[in-house]
Amino acid sequence: MQKILVIAEQDQGQLKLASFSAAGFAAQVSAGRGGSFDILLLGSGLGAAAEALRHAGAAAVLCADHPDLAHPLADRYAQVIADTVRARGATLVVAATSTFSKDILPRAAALLDAGMLSDVIGVEAGAAGLTFRRVMFAGNVVATVQLDGDIKFVAVRSSAFAAPAPTAAPSPVEAVAVDAAKLPRLATFLGRETKASARPDATEARIIVSGGRALKNTEDFERLVGGLADVLGAAVGSSRALVDAGITANSLQIGQTGKIVAPDLYIAVGISGAIQHMAGMKDTKVIAAINKDAEAPIFEVADYGLVADVYEAVPELIQKLRQ
Repeated sequence: MQKILVIAEQDQGQLKLASFSAAGFAAQVSAGRGGSFDILLLGSGLGAAAEALRHAGAAAVLCADHPDLAHPLADRYAQVIADTVRARGATLVVAATSTFSKDILPRAAALLDAGMLSDVIGVEAGAAGLTFRRVMFAGNVVATVQLDGDIKFVAVRSSAFAAPAPTAAPSPVEAVAVDAAKLPRLATFLGRETKASARPDATEARIIVSGGRALKNTEDFERLVGGLADVLGAAVGSSRALVDAGITANSLQIGQTGKIVAPDLYIAVGISGAIQHMAGMKDTKVIAAINKDAEAPIFEVADYGLVADVYEAVPELIQKLRQ
């Protein structure tokens, strides 16, 4: 029987929806091999986030709630995760692929001398154990992999696993004891820079408007990409070219080295369609592209394409939508 520990992600008490995809993966494995899964939350002031997870089908929602965990410092979180794995006898640890899990999960795996896989998009249970499928080389290769060892860590793509069906009976919430004196102090939290925005996060949005190299400056990006996104109630994304040019923030980057998204609709504004960018949004249901280069690779994957100058087409599109 499999004992699974799901690491949920929250930001300042707000639960990230990708956590339900990780729970969906755990539910799938539990159904195939028997066993159960717990969900672990780390942070401070976790009441609302824990309540949101109580109908995800977990045997228990574990809360490591302590002021010293208010900020996701990787050394402290990894230690608490490793301690919880030992205490609960977990053999499989799973989280959704994100900046959070990329920072913390490998450290926790190292503390337990456990193997780890990232970008997992499928899992099968067989006589020889679990077999995972993971994407490699910007999504051009899907590898079939097995992990050795008693404890395994995996980070799954949220687009590949649906949230589990809500259960009628709520899971119990259990406190995880945190010994502040034993927490590592290798890193110190100095501050946090954020930009207030009413727009949804790209990893959770149904619609994303993303801009590429055709945008010449930050003002144009905000006017065209941001303006179209606001009309549609969409999230905003960016290609790496704009991030490297200092036009957009790194937090907006979508692609192999940025965020992995799978919205219902992805509108690519002036994006050529480089393979690295496509790796981050290839699971989109519908792709619409606007680019003045009729030979741009983006048109090979787009469901709808418009060959036009974004500086002319997008303002007209915004105006039509407002009407």
